[in-house]
This record gives sequence, structure tokens and C-alpha cells, in this order.
Amino acid sequence: MLDVRRMQVLRAVVTSGSVTAAAAHLGFTPSAVSQQVAALEKEAGIALLQRVGRGVRPTAAGRLLVGHAAIISQHVAETEAALADLRAGRTGRLTVHYFASVGPAVLAPAIARLRSEHPGVTVDPKLTDPRDALQDVEQGNGDVALLVRHPDAGDRPGIRLVRLLDDPYRAVLPVGHPLAARQVVDLADLAGEPWVGGEPPGPCLEPILDACAAAGFTPNFVAKSEDYATAQGFVAAGLGVTLIPRLGLGAGDPGVTIRPIRRPEPVRTIYAAVREISLAQPALRTLIDALADAARTRT
Repeated sequence: MLDVRRMQVLRAVVTSGSVTAAAAHLGFTPSAVSQQVAALEKEAGIALLQRVGRGVRPTAAGRLLVGHAAIISQHVAETEAALADLRAGRTGRLTVHYFASVGPAVLAPAIARLRSEHPGVTVDPKLTDPRDALQDVEQGNGDVALLVRHPDAGDRPGIRLVRLLDDPYRAVLPVGHPLAARQVVDLADLAGEPWVGGEPPGPCLEPILDACAAAGFTPNFVAKSEDYATAQGFVAAGLGVTLIPRLGLGAGDPGVTIRPIRRPEPVRTIYAAVREISLAQPALRTLIDALADAARTRT
């Protein structure tokens, strides 16, 4: 295999016209340059230089290697420039895994800020089940994941978890429901109601079940939906009541009444997950800061 560094030494000799001049240019001794060329000739299995007076000129094989050495040098320079742009956050691509209800209020303004500060960086948002998002980042399938996680959950090696916000749940009641006249609903007052499920099993459903258990009951789910808009439609149609996190309420269905909950108030905690090693990237740090700032406007 040909040594690329020796090819660059050969190029210096041919460009300067002599071993002595190449040595001065490279900061080597003439003997060291001659040894490098001799080693390259041994690797190539053919003579690369021939003496002409006090100088040298390349053989056909030497010209071939010098031409390729120039191409390699150009590619290396281009690679170094591209790497410098990536390190500085001028270029690159960031993949962000998110779940639906966090997209409009938190992710969208964060992406807008990132594009303003790092216009050469492309953001690829991917709608993902929050149960899988952390694994996607751990396995290198994403740069950032927005997810719901219990505050007491343990650390994950190599992963930085940035707490963005606590998102409290609200009671969603049919218009005209007796509890709709109250300003705040005690969770226990929903114990005897039929319930509409708006969450699939996982981290967003757990705060509901835990809060209901603390209030002394288990919800009686009579209808289920895995998106908040449909869940509100079910409530508006009189199928039951439900709890939806504040970020998931959107504009709200005109057929429902939304009220705060107490004793206890269920809350889901939203984090941004990123690999520790990736935080050296300026664009990624900007995105994390932008997510945190967007989240603060929602608290």
C-alpha cells in the first residue's frame, strides 16, 4: 500500500526540482527526504525519479503519483474546510425526534431560532413514539429527542437529559357537565365518571393513573383514542370525561369545558435528551438552548 505522506514528499521534490530544495521547504534533512522517496519507490515497485544534472525529474510513474498526490491534497483541504464548518456550526444536519403535542409550542420556535442563528444547518424533525425516543438517541439514530420521563428516573450513561418543563393535565368535560360550573375540579370527583382515554400506554398515561390512584380510584375507560383532538371530540359527544396535558389542548373543541385539577394535579415532565459527546457542536447547543427558552414561555 502506498504511503500518502511519502507521496506528498515526492510531490514536493518534483515541484521544487531537487531533494535539497524540497527538504528546505518541508523542514526535513535532504537525507530524510531521500529515504522517504526510496521507501515510496520500494512500495511502488518502480523508479519514481531520475537525476538530471544537479536536480531530478519524475519518471512516468513519478508523474502519475504526483498527480494523484495533488488530488489527495485537494480532497484533504476540502475535507478540513468542511470539518471546520461543521465544528463551527455553519453546516450540518440535526435529527430531532419529537411527539405531537410538543411540536407546535416548543419545537417549532426552537427550529426557527436555530435557522436564524445557523442558517447552513438543516433540521430533520421526526414524529416518534415518546416511548422509543430515548433509545433512538442512545443508538445514534437521532441527535435530540423530546420525551416524557419521570423526574425520579435514573441517569442514562452518556446521555444528557435537559428538563424543559412540567406540563400539567387539565380536566376536559362536556359542555353542561355539572362539574363544568366549578373553577377547579377535585380529581376524586371524576371517580364515578365514564372516561375517554387520550393516551396510549406509556409515560404520558402514567401520571394520570398515578394521580387517580392517589385520589383513591381507577379510571373506567369506556372509549379510547391515541390523539388529543379525537379524545376531545369523544368528550364533546358525551362519551365521558378525560385529562389532557396543557400542551395537548390546542385550540380546544367548542363542545368541551376545560378546568384545572387538584388533589392531586397530574403533571408530565418533558425533557430533551442528547448524547453528551454531541454537546460540543455549536448548532446542537443552540437548539437545546432554544428548546429551553421556548419551554419557559409555556410555563
